[in-house]
Amino acid sequence: MTKQRNWAGNYIYSATNWHTPETVAEVQQLVKKCNRLKVVGSRHSFNDIADSTENIVSLEKLNKVVSFDSKQRKITIEAGMKYSEVCQYLDGTDLALHNLASLPHISVAGACATATHGSGNKNGNLATIVSAIEFVNGHGEIVSISHEENEEEIKALAVSLGAAGIITKLTLDLIPYFQVRQDVYENLSFKNFHENDEAIFSSGYSVSLFTDWKSECFRQVWLKRSITDKDTINLTSQFYGAQLATEKLHPLPGLETDPCTDQLGIPGPWHDRLAHFRINLTPSSGQELQSEYIIPRKYVGDAVKALSPLGKDIAPLLLVSEIRSIAADDLWMSMNYKQESIGIHFTWKDDWEGVKQVLPKIETALEAFHARPHWGKLFTMDPKRVQSFYEKLPEFQNLVQKYDPEGKFRNEFLNKYIFG
Repeated sequence: MTKQRNWAGNYIYSATNWHTPETVAEVQQLVKKCNRLKVVGSRHSFNDIADSTENIVSLEKLNKVVSFDSKQRKITIEAGMKYSEVCQYLDGTDLALHNLASLPHISVAGACATATHGSGNKNGNLATIVSAIEFVNGHGEIVSISHEENEEEIKALAVSLGAAGIITKLTLDLIPYFQVRQDVYENLSFKNFHENDEAIFSSGYSVSLFTDWKSECFRQVWLKRSITDKDTINLTSQFYGAQLATEKLHPLPGLETDPCTDQLGIPGPWHDRLAHFRINLTPSSGQELQSEYIIPRKYVGDAVKALSPLGKDIAPLLLVSEIRSIAADDLWMSMNYKQESIGIHFTWKDDWEGVKQVLPKIETALEAFHARPHWGKLFTMDPKRVQSFYEKLPEFQNLVQKYDPEGKFRNEFLNKYIFG
C-alpha cells in the first residue's frame, strides 16, 4: 500500500499498514495483535501527533449516533463521526452543540483529543462538553468513564492526545437550540483594537479577527451573535472604527464566498453560522499549513504589538491569520487549562521551508506571554518548554501508563513532548 497523506498534503504518514475496523470488537482485536498503533480522525493534524511507524487505524466506519437523550441533553456518538454529521443529526431537534471550529468537516474525537476550539469569551474548547468516554486500552479491553463516576479521569482524558487508547465512543453535553446572526466589519485598526480589546471580544457569542500582518489593521471582524444573547451590542454601521460590510466576504480576499457561512446579519441555526465554512462545501483544497499559539487573554494587546514588527517576515508566507478568544477550562492537557485564552492562528502557504524559518521568531516574540502551541499544528518550540506549561503532566503520564503499560499508543510525538 502506498503511504497516505494528511488532509493538507503536507504530512506523509510513516505506516503502510492501515486498518479500518467496522466494530469495537475489531478495534480490540487490532490492539491485541499489534505492537504499535495510532488512530487518525479526519487527518486534519498538520504534524506527526497521529503517526505510527507500524499501524494506523482509521475510525471512519465507526460514524453513527449511539444514543440521543433530549431530556438529559446528551448525545453519544461513535468516534469516527465528524462535526458536520453531528450537526445534521441535531438539525430539527431543540438541542445544539455549544460551539464549532472554523471547519465543521473535522472528526469529533480528533478535535477533542487535541483541544481544538471555536471562539467566544464564554465558550470552552470542543472537549469541554465531553461527559463520557469509551476507549480500548493497551490490553484490548473496553474502558468506560463518565463525569459522574470519575470526574478527574474525564478531565485527564477528554484531551487525551491519543495516548491512553483508541477512543470508540464519546458522550457530549448539549445546550438548547439557538440562532445566530453573523455580521462582518472591515478594517479595524490596531490602534482602536488596543484601546478596546476587552470590549471587542465580549461583543458577541463568537468574535474572530483576521489580519495579514501587512499593516496595523485587522482586515475583517466576524461578529457572531446569538439572537437570544442579551449581552450583545446593537448593530451599527461602525464597530470601533471598522465599517460594516455590505457584501459577503471570504477571510481571504478575492476568493469565492459560497463556501462561507451566511453573513449580512441573516439569522440562521447555530450549526450554519458558528463555523466559518458551510457543512456541505469544502472550504479549500487543503494545500496549506497551520500553526496556532494560545496565550492568556490579558496579554492579547501586548502580543499583537510584539508580532507587528515581524509582519515583513510573516506576510510573504501567509494566507491569513485569525485571533479568537477561548474560555478557561479544567482539562489537564488543554492549552486553555486554568486560563482565559486567546488563540493566535496562522494559515500558511504550503512552504514548510519558509514557515520553519519564521516560527522560531514568532515563538520568541510570544515567549513572554507563555504561548502554548496547539497540539495538532506546526511549531518548533523546545519540548521541555512545552511540557512546562502543563502542571498536571506527571499525573497524565501516570494515567497513560495505567491504561497503556506497554506503550502501544506511543509514537515519536508523544515520546518527545509528553514522555521525553
